[in-house]
This record gives sequence, structure tokens and C-alpha cells, in this order.
Amino acid sequence: MGIAVKILPRYTYEDYCQWEGKWEIIDGIPYAMSPAPSHKHQHLSSNLSFLFETSLRENTCKHCKVYQPIDYVVDDNTILQPDLLIVCKPITGKVLDFPPDLVVEILSPSTALKDRNTKFEIYESQGIPYYVIVDIQSNSIEIYKLREKKYMLEDAPQDEAYRFVLGADCDPSFVLNAIWD
Repeated sequence: MGIAVKILPRYTYEDYCQWEGKWEIIDGIPYAMSPAPSHKHQHLSSNLSFLFETSLRENTCKHCKVYQPIDYVVDDNTILQPDLLIVCKPITGKVLDFPPDLVVEILSPSTALKDRNTKFEIYESQGIPYYVIVDIQSNSIEIYKLREKKYMLEDAPQDEAYRFVLGADCDPSFVLNAIWD
């Protein structure tokens, strides 16, 4: 461990609750979530939310809910705000304190490295069944499905419907390219 890491202060959920603005904490290190996402980022997030929500309703799924950024408290030193989540169990507190069933991160130049590496490892270690990465630069969607505790990239043609198997008749599906409309 380098000397810089040893002297960095570590923050907790209690500290996080006192801050203004949007933040994430990973292993006690704070990350500012500003400036606000680009208009394209927000539009894609809205489209994805609509497509997931519509598909869940068409399947009469009453268990799974779609959320845009909410606090996902992994532990006292790691609080994340994924761009979009699907949760298939009731959230009883003011934060999500258990792994969601699906997480989406929309890459931006300032977050791509963290989303592709650090968050990828966290979501995988938490056993989240699906991690979806939306790459604005290449207009592509990567779907990682948890298999034997490791994320595997799915072969998901962008111009075909992909079915996310969440269980309990809650299997949303839509043509992936539809998010770009």
C-alpha cells in the first residue's frame, strides 16, 4: 500500500448523509458526481427507464421496480448511485441496502474508467445478476450476466430483442437499439 493511500481520510455513510450535492463513496473515498450528466446521457437514461418500465408492465410484473439514481449502500464505506436499477424486492428503508437485480451505467468520459473497472468489480462481487453498460461514444450496449459468480459478456445483437431473466414472470425484453430513438 502506497503512502498516499495510508494518509487519505476514509468516509462513511454517516459522513455522506451530511454532504450537499451528489456523491458516491467507494472504499471510503468520495467521488463528486457533478457536473450533471449530459443531455444525451439523461435522454438515454429516460429511454431505458421507459423501455424497462413498459416491458415490466406488459408482463404484469408486480415485484420489480425501475429506479433512476438512488443510494445503493453496499456497506458503510461504499455508497453508489447507478444510473438505473431494477429491484425485485421491497425497499423498506430510505436507501437500497441489498443488491439490486439489474444495474445500468451510462458511460461518460469522466466516469468510464470507474464504471468499467471499479464498479464492475463491486457489482460482480455483490452478485448482481445483470450489469448493463451503455457506451454513448460507440452507441452500443454491453450486457454482462452473472454466471458462476463472474460476469460474462452476452452475445446480444443490438437490433434484436434481449430478454432479461429476473424471475417471477418479470422478464423485461426490448430491442436494444430502441434506446437511441
